[in-house]
Amino acid sequence: MTKKKSRSKAVQKSLKAFIERWGLTSLKFKAGPLQAEFKPQDTDKSAAWSLYVELLTRITTQPLSADHGDEKTALDSIFSLFATTRTILKENRGCTEFSKVAVPVLNQIIRPFTAKWHRLSLDGAFSDKSKCREFRKELVLLQAELRKYTKALADIADVEDLTELEDNS
Repeated sequence: MTKKKSRSKAVQKSLKAFIERWGLTSLKFKAGPLQAEFKPQDTDKSAAWSLYVELLTRITTQPLSADHGDEKTALDSIFSLFATTRTILKENRGCTEFSKVAVPVLNQIIRPFTAKWHRLSLDGAFSDKSKCREFRKELVLLQAELRKYTKALADIADVEDLTELEDNS
């Protein structure tokens, strides 16, 4: 059996098993959808690939060293995932399996972070070095969750995962 075929067979039978496999257990679902069969189709694979590329090439999964970058720019990049995901959903009509993962990640993982930091940024938080340090600490935690998500997206897209390709230590 080829590596690609074994990866396809690795996709679990239920959404619950898929979520647990990728460590996205902080996501909350109603019990019914968790038991439903999880079987990505071509539209799901295409949508997952598109978002996978976006996440893998943004600050969402890449380190932001203390002496580089800008907190507001990082926040804007993370916030732009809402528009990016909406566009992907619209362009891949019928990507139901992808949607079952993408929408909860936006609403339950990304939205709390962006909502908090958007308000604080409007109040001038990024002029305060201690708030910038706090942002970067919380960004590291968000990135850890989003790296799990990129791995799940690679699985849905049925591609080799490159999340850990680089040594970012």
